Amino acid sequence: MRIRVRLFAIQRELAGTREVAFEMPDGATIEDTWRAVVERYPAIAPGRDYVRFARNAAYAPAETQLADGDEVAFIPPVSGGAGDVAEPRRILELREEPFPPGILEELTSRLRIPADGAVVGFLGVTRASPGTPAPGQEAAAAAHAGRLVEALEYEAHPVMALETIEAIANEIQVRFGVERLAIVHRTGEVPLGEASVAIVACAPHRDAAFDAARYAIDETKARAPIWKAERFTDGKVWIGEPARDSPNPETEAGDRSA
Repeated sequence: MRIRVRLFAIQRELAGTREVAFEMPDGATIEDTWRAVVERYPAIAPGRDYVRFARNAAYAPAETQLADGDEVAFIPPVSGGAGDVAEPRRILELREEPFPPGILEELTSRLRIPADGAVVGFLGVTRASPGTPAPGQEAAAAAHAGRLVEALEYEAHPVMALETIEAIANEIQVRFGVERLAIVHRTGEVPLGEASVAIVACAPHRDAAFDAARYAIDETKARAPIWKAERFTDGKVWIGEPARDSPNPETEAGDRSA
């Protein structure tokens, strides 16, 4: 059977390709496919303990058996109401272009209804100080120690990223009763001082809006297949931790619904 493998972020760079096709025997698993890729591109082998897998744009365990034509993605560490409307209002997007100066106002105007007494907005902005390097990037980070970040570079698995963000929005509706929500994330290069992610949560009461906005950014950073590299004058360092494929269990005790 023929399997297509997609590589992202640091794995893509180490292998020198975004995707590769393999002929695999019937009954082969995702783990078997990983071994086949490592045999061809041994440079990616050290990242195994930190990789998550996806089959046909859905997270899947390594022992999952594959079928002819399947797509396998290797996921390296990722970069954390009222009845006025019949359906929830959501804006869940990936954008390549820079955000306009009034991005929070734009999103709020598209979401808010008269019953909302609280609007909470959040912007994640590129900062000069470096973050925690992804596993395997410690040496690269050490080489740039003491230097300032000039820009961030984001890469995403678009289908999986949007599906994950939609799942997070569904969780927010159940947990906090917030139906009017925006999660908009940049891809590509984001220069120093520019925003890479915008969150807006609208609700009748402030507690729900604050909780929803915090949950949205924390879960998006921890779960969405969106990778971040910090760019310096003479190189870059990939940032992140292994992706979670489910909500943080520590948030369960504090959940509440409308």
